[in-house]
Amino acid sequence: MVQKNSEIRVATAGEALIDMIRGADGRFEPCIGGAVYNLSRALARQSVETLYLNPLSRDRFGRQLAAGLEADGVHLADPEPVVQVTSLAVVNVNEAGHPDYAFYREGVADRATDAARLTRACQNAPALQLVCTGALALSPDDASTYLPWLAAQREAGKLIVVDANLRPSVMPDLPRYRAHVLHTLQYADVIKVSDEDLDNLAVPGATVVERAQHLLEHSSANCVALTLGGEGARLLTRDGQQFAARESVPLAVVDTVGAGDCFLAGLVTSMLEAGVGAGWGSDAVDTSVAQALLQNAVASASLCVQQRGCTPPSREEVRAHVASGRVVFEADLAILHTKAPA
Repeated sequence: MVQKNSEIRVATAGEALIDMIRGADGRFEPCIGGAVYNLSRALARQSVETLYLNPLSRDRFGRQLAAGLEADGVHLADPEPVVQVTSLAVVNVNEAGHPDYAFYREGVADRATDAARLTRACQNAPALQLVCTGALALSPDDASTYLPWLAAQREAGKLIVVDANLRPSVMPDLPRYRAHVLHTLQYADVIKVSDEDLDNLAVPGATVVERAQHLLEHSSANCVALTLGGEGARLLTRDGQQFAARESVPLAVVDTVGAGDCFLAGLVTSMLEAGVGAGWGSDAVDTSVAQALLQNAVASASLCVQQRGCTPPSREEVRAHVASGRVVFEADLAILHTKAPA
């Protein structure tokens, strides 16, 4: 268990698995991954003291996962390995570099936990400010693990970030899955969502930005970070402000594995640096803060997609990319609706 005197600021909860990535020759290469696992490494590489809450397996893959986290400086809430096997994801990447996943998740190590264990680990990190979850942790089958933990973190005053990051291909009951994801988002102060996630959630709206606005208005969050692939990202606040950032020059994309996770790491890192709290976005926000959040998030994702697999950048690399001026920022975009109800 993490020591009481640690300086951990972020705790992450969710999957750690092995991505079996299909190459051009048809062979599958095992790579450490999982959205929350990638996020944990990406945060640590940006110098954020991070605690990964889920257990890992004692099998060879589990040892690889643990070694990857420890090499990047991530703290393990459960350093002792468990007997359950490691989760697997079979990943096929199309010509555009976009991955398609099939998951093997029964009786696996990262699910061998419960709300009480997650909560105790967070209580044992006195400097903790922010918790993150999402992706496969949003399965309705794991509601009893993550929802009580999120409720406890909200009660404790932690900033809660939830990455919608849907995986509909592995959820047999899509309506139940959608309903559970939308319910879980009610615990969030900040929601990260992609244009594809909004489609999978069947959120109404004529455009992707209108759908993101609808999601914000029907949640308890004060801020939504919307990723748009090659079109960059937007930040929408409950007060009605909208901001955008994108690369000024098209990137040489190798693949997009882990891009959203690195985007979120850049966003969270900047939130901590700016002292963003749970209420940020409920009233008018400083444009310079929004700019820092979006530019760092986009830069983090951009550096990731130019390499194979999820290779998170360092804080220095992200800062250098932002300083280069290649990430264009726009403020005071048209407000689509009146201020969302509190």
